[in-house]
Amino acid sequence: MSPRYDVVGIGNAIVDVIFAASDEFLLTHKIAKGAMMLVDEFRAGTLLEGIKDARETSGGSAGNTMAGLASLGGKGLFIGKVKDDRLGLGFATELQSIGCDFRTAMAKNGPSTAYCAIAVTPDGQRSMSTYLGACRELRSEDIDLDAIAASRFIYIEGYLWDAEESKAAIRKAIAAAKKAGAKVAMTLSDAFCVGRFREEFLKLMESDIDVLFANEDEAKSLFETDDFDTALQKARAWKGLMAITRSAKGCVIADASGEVHVLDAERIAKVVDTTGAGDQFAAGFLFGLSRDKSLRDCGRLGAIAAAEVISHFGARPETSLSTLAAKAGVG
Repeated sequence: MSPRYDVVGIGNAIVDVIFAASDEFLLTHKIAKGAMMLVDEFRAGTLLEGIKDARETSGGSAGNTMAGLASLGGKGLFIGKVKDDRLGLGFATELQSIGCDFRTAMAKNGPSTAYCAIAVTPDGQRSMSTYLGACRELRSEDIDLDAIAASRFIYIEGYLWDAEESKAAIRKAIAAAKKAGAKVAMTLSDAFCVGRFREEFLKLMESDIDVLFANEDEAKSLFETDDFDTALQKARAWKGLMAITRSAKGCVIADASGEVHVLDAERIAKVVDTTGAGDQFAAGFLFGLSRDKSLRDCGRLGAIAAAEVISHFGARPETSLSTLAAKAGVG
């Protein structure tokens, strides 16, 4: 029997609240221009009250990847924690509307749904204030063992490693995937995350991770080198499959045999917003793997998805990725 899901994604469930703002607004609310900062619940609530005409969209790294998978025609389920509040209900409704299953039990008490307030100033800079809230409440009991047993891949967001309860949930998911014969994929999330948990990530790579996604900085941090070629050689020596994105330089894929595939980035007229590029690359790549495509085609699908998302504001596709892939001959 064919698996019910191509990918079960597990990550932080965050709602993006995107709004136009003046430099005066940033000063008033003490927001660092062009940066991302974490805020507490009180400050988050105060900020929300001051925002007018915002566009709300489901976000979070793994959630974005699952949206890309759905746009390609893949079948996925997302596991992440929200509260039973307005933002949480909107998160669930939007994911389901784009064809991604979401049925993680919503929290009835505790912190409100996580959100990232993204202030876009007239010069195009994005200044982000992130309240992690309920997404840090993911627990082992939230892991859907039946869904994992019915999937080809599970996909883990590295950011989850910041909370002990979430870490326990991930270990439970990995054990279930291994038992069911599903492959385990993981994204390193960012270089600072790698710096905090390098030894634990390397330990996971020894026996638990089959597919690893990283950008160039994350790969260098993982292997503790300033030289990309050195990082690549260490990736080649690993027994798993590693895809390393290099922005305008495209991507490099090292497989278990030590073979290396180098692919160019897709050309676009203008880069508008690079937010979500890595998330969408992972979506295309995982979709390709779930369809047993060659590694070059997997990388091409990832590049197509990344190119689409950096051509507009926002971290999720606005054009059908399945249509774009078909036009490129890799659908």
